[in-house]
Amino acid sequence: MTTTSAASAPARGAWLWLLPAVLGVGVTLLIMLVMPPQRTLHGFGDFLLKVTPLVLAVVTIAIFPNRGPLGAALLVLGVLFYFGFIDSAFFIQVDQLVQAVKSDAGPKQFGAYYQFSIFVNAFVVLLAVFAFRMGGATTSSVLRVGGAGILILLSGINDLTMWAMYAWPAGARPETFDWASHVSIFVGRSPTLIDMLVFLAIHLALVVAALRLPLTARFSRATS
Repeated sequence: MTTTSAASAPARGAWLWLLPAVLGVGVTLLIMLVMPPQRTLHGFGDFLLKVTPLVLAVVTIAIFPNRGPLGAALLVLGVLFYFGFIDSAFFIQVDQLVQAVKSDAGPKQFGAYYQFSIFVNAFVVLLAVFAFRMGGATTSSVLRVGGAGILILLSGINDLTMWAMYAWPAGARPETFDWASHVSIFVGRSPTLIDMLVFLAIHLALVVAALRLPLTARFSRATS
């Protein structure tokens, strides 16, 4: 009786990843298909809602079994999904944005483009984390690397590079990062260059802390 119970425990644990996966997909569909696309976050509640799918996805990947053919098949499907849908959809989003600008509907369309670009960035990060898991990484290692990936995604580094690289009209870069609403939530106003640099520095420090986080091996016993 004890042997049977012990044998069934790993079997149940092998499917535990489905719980955060289903929740994550549900929240993602809510954001992408039900809620109107917006480029601006409205408070911490909105911020937490948008981050929730990322956290659930990392948890899903961390406890996903990294043995057997299913993981390899899903990784290949992820690459196929990127080149078979995301690559073309991103081009279409850019084209629709250009056409909307020509018809003075740019601000409305930019929300859809911005939301999709965040989805693409998140997908790339999560696909890399999934490949890390399929390469034999433990649950605790995936949680650390996945957490670090989320922090980098939220760090504002792409907002800073956009500010530095974009050919702004008349060569005058804006004094505030009005488009970085996720940073505005924390500083209480449109962030300045100093705010953005401090925000990035804090997140990079958190990345180092996440990678050094002493998670115990028990997270990996059921799935590694």
